Amino acid sequence: MDWGMSELLKNPKVLHKLQAEVRDVTQGKPEITRADMEKMQYLKAVIKETMRLHTPVPLLGPKESNQDVKVMGYDVPKNTQVLVNAWAIARDPLLWENPEEFRPERFLSSSVDFHGLNFELIPFGAGRRVCPGINFAMSVTELALAKLVNTFNFTSPDGINPNELDMTESFGITVHRKFPLHAIATPYSC
Repeated sequence: MDWGMSELLKNPKVLHKLQAEVRDVTQGKPEITRADMEKMQYLKAVIKETMRLHTPVPLLGPKESNQDVKVMGYDVPKNTQVLVNAWAIARDPLLWENPEEFRPERFLSSSVDFHGLNFELIPFGAGRRVCPGINFAMSVTELALAKLVNTFNFTSPDGINPNELDMTESFGITVHRKFPLHAIATPYSC
């Protein structure tokens, strides 16, 4: 949520497009239903792009090779522990056009998803060891973000230019903002 709101404040056009989609689907209703959520494709794209740029866990848990294998010209012997750098994969210019840009539109016409089958986007891991909480996490994130952008208009405090928003990451077990996000939320009225 923190990174999603940060990217939306930094990219006001994306924020307005997301608000337009959510507000068009909800038609002024105070509650958002599961059926409403299924219609919000741009919301899903915003969350995918947020997860791509700001992978929550940069290094996935260690894996062990069960046979000798060659990967990109490197020999990986059987029983070798391997760490996958999901953060680097998500920003690889060989996989993503303009990888440092926040562009949710890249997911609107793409089947790439983060459920562990598309290895260019693996914020929750992949294969048999994919995060078991992925569906819960995404449902909560989608609903919370939709409710926020439906209920409020957001601006940066003190007239800060969106391009000046500090997006410095602080690394640890998870990647989080180095400095807290500050935003002004004004209630939206139809």
